[in-house]
Amino acid sequence: MSGIVVVDQRADWPVDIPGLEVVTAWEYLTQELHTRARRLRVYNLCRSFAYQSIGYYVSLLAGARGHKALPEITTIQDLKLAESPSIINDEIEALIERSLGRIESSQYVMNIYFGENLARRHERLARALFNLFPAPLLQVKFAYKGDEWRVESLGPIALGEVPASHMEFLFEAARDYFELRRSPRTRRESARYDLAILVNENEKDPPSNPRALKMFEKAAEDLGFDVEFLDKSDYGHVAEFDALFIRETTAVNHHTYRFARRAAREGLIVVDDPLSILRAANKVFLAQLMERHRIPQPKTLLIHSRNVREVADVLGFPFVLKQPDSQFSKGVIKVDTPAELKRVAGDMLERSDLIIGQSFEPTEYDWRIGVLDGQPLYACRYFMAKDHWQVVKHGESGGKIEGNHETLAVEDVPQKVLSIALQAARAIGTGLYGVDLKQFGKVVKVIEVNDNPNIDHGVEDLVLKAELYKKIMAYFLKRLEARTRT
Repeated sequence: MSGIVVVDQRADWPVDIPGLEVVTAWEYLTQELHTRARRLRVYNLCRSFAYQSIGYYVSLLAGARGHKALPEITTIQDLKLAESPSIINDEIEALIERSLGRIESSQYVMNIYFGENLARRHERLARALFNLFPAPLLQVKFAYKGDEWRVESLGPIALGEVPASHMEFLFEAARDYFELRRSPRTRRESARYDLAILVNENEKDPPSNPRALKMFEKAAEDLGFDVEFLDKSDYGHVAEFDALFIRETTAVNHHTYRFARRAAREGLIVVDDPLSILRAANKVFLAQLMERHRIPQPKTLLIHSRNVREVADVLGFPFVLKQPDSQFSKGVIKVDTPAELKRVAGDMLERSDLIIGQSFEPTEYDWRIGVLDGQPLYACRYFMAKDHWQVVKHGESGGKIEGNHETLAVEDVPQKVLSIALQAARAIGTGLYGVDLKQFGKVVKVIEVNDNPNIDHGVEDLVLKAELYKKIMAYFLKRLEARTRT
């Protein structure tokens, strides 16, 4: 994907950066060369982004032409909203306090150029704000109120408003941004689409191990994708891609959801899509959804502070309490006594006003059926950890013990297990899911649906091998080609 820097006058941008062409706004808006161009990145550095100004139309029409603009028109509009300062998350609020703590005045203005600030001590804060509101030139005004710093306003700053003393730094920041982002890899001419894979190298239990990620990369490239791995610091670059595949454990109050939400808003094909994350990440929602669709699940009770005393009478000891956003067997606790109920439910209800209680139904193993686009993809049986009632046994010191696994061909799975798994997945959406089920003879019950299922080399791919990765990448390709035809 080629790139252009759009300015009001060529003299506004005297910097020569390899691989980037400088054009005026009028050239971009009116010349057929740019009107009909495909796969173009547009870096909008016009002097004004006021409503219906030339700069406004550059970003607006970039979207209409299928170009990737920075800033996107949605970013320009988001920054104009009065509530923009209120969406700064807790992580950035902590950065604000650390970054501005030594400033003695009650006001501070920060200009951010391509994610960088003149003061090195503000480097992390500048990058975080750029990732949240990806605009090349951003101005943030802070005010010290009460006993803390708060964002008073933030918005895009036009090139004409950059102080003359900052211009040299701006050009260097731009050069760093363009060269660092594009120099590490050379795009294959045969590639038709750009795929971003979001990962976290520091995650202890990622949904795909390194070998599996390599297999995804190869499968995607074989189908005509150019692949780039992103981490949480790359939020500002999401709009540069055609598709996003999240291979980091997802959660709602988390950067993975923000990535998915932004990618969906920018028109990317996304797995996991934000709606699937919202639905699958909360066990309260899942329990109610299964009930609504009459999909069998263990006897389930919605628990709150007013009915805790009734739980044992309804479910009978032992039973299982579940934190709504629990993952990897954590936050899922078997309760054997009234004392345990009081303690565990009390702790959980301090974090969530609603939790889930389910009857304890032990089995030798849990089924996991991978579902993609409403069809079965793979099948595994995960056996319980030794001397434990769950697949994973977590130790107090942070270690864990996992049970064995067995991967089967989909055609060897009991038909009822497949049927109920597909019903549960379709209740969530049409993306990639892992449905966990328990089987008691002919009785099959859904335990949960995962929007971000594990796909590890040496486990889930033992039957299909490379074909498993190809099927998932082919889903992205099918969705992208369908959109192009439309």
